[in-house]
Amino acid sequence: MPDQIDPDRVQALNRALEALFYAFNALVARPDALLAEQGLSRVHHRILYFVGRNPGLSVNDLLAILGVTKQSLSAPMRRLTALGYVHAKPDAHDRRIRRLSLTPAGQALEDALSGDQRARFAQVFAQLGEADEAAWRRVMAALAGQDNRSLT
Repeated sequence: MPDQIDPDRVQALNRALEALFYAFNALVARPDALLAEQGLSRVHHRILYFVGRNPGLSVNDLLAILGVTKQSLSAPMRRLTALGYVHAKPDAHDRRIRRLSLTPAGQALEDALSGDQRARFAQVFAQLGEADEAAWRRVMAALAGQDNRSLT
């Protein structure tokens, strides 16, 4: 990153940051409200999302996806398990490994949370077209870093 950015460019970048801030707030408002009704937070949503996309995922794989420590995942995972949203069962070949999946209730909650977000994306992408969607994906992948090329 350059040490000095042209002041005119700084203003444009600030507008981009503000757009991201307001877009993110709009994207998470409804899911956050649904989560709050159950005393849950965004970390619970992230767990539900990635376990839902990757049934049979190991706890270690989930840690790697989320980029968190086992200690920070422990309490939210216990809560989701206690509420009957996530099921953890021993791996068939190595009983030390726990395989995660969503229960039907967990899948329903994840669908409600992410479904609202998918609908927002679908509406915006339909309005803007494929070229703008592809550009948005490239920007998000670049912001996420080299390890996230699969986002495009």
